[in-house]
Amino acid sequence: MPATIDRNFRMTEDLIGLLAEPGQPDSFFEALDTVLAARVGHRLLTLLYKDGDEVARIYSTMPDAYPVFGRKPMGVTPWGDLVLRRQEPFLGRDRDAVKWAFFDHELIASLGLNSAINIPVVYDGETIGTINLLHEEYFYTDKHVQIAKKFAPLLIPAFLEARRDGSKSRA
Repeated sequence: MPATIDRNFRMTEDLIGLLAEPGQPDSFFEALDTVLAARVGHRLLTLLYKDGDEVARIYSTMPDAYPVFGRKPMGVTPWGDLVLRRQEPFLGRDRDAVKWAFFDHELIASLGLNSAINIPVVYDGETIGTINLLHEEYFYTDKHVQIAKKFAPLLIPAFLEARRDGSKSRA
């Protein structure tokens, strides 16, 4: 087995084991942050869960710019159609792609973040949340998307719990 696949597998296995430990989901989110930083890279990581036509941010590595807070409506957008409805990852390689996808593209650009990956987290045929990674322009490639996709199923328990508990905020 190639070393990169083996290392990916061990990291995923370590995260799966962590789900059984007390202190969830916060300790899992922090560990996932560390693993995604090492395997994919990011300057901003946010996690959003979806409930009906609303989304809520339940984790952020930049809480000053992207705070953890309650729910907000998710209107119909091309990005939402791609990621939330069609359940396909979004890869925005440059500033124009980020501008196409996000209404807050000016804030994103001001942080030097002009490359993005959004991975849908799908359970029972429904998108229940997203992993959102941002970095400098032209940082991300299809290879990064393929790696990040492997971690999405690990968020299913945390997103289902968040939906059950409402808009419980977590730092």
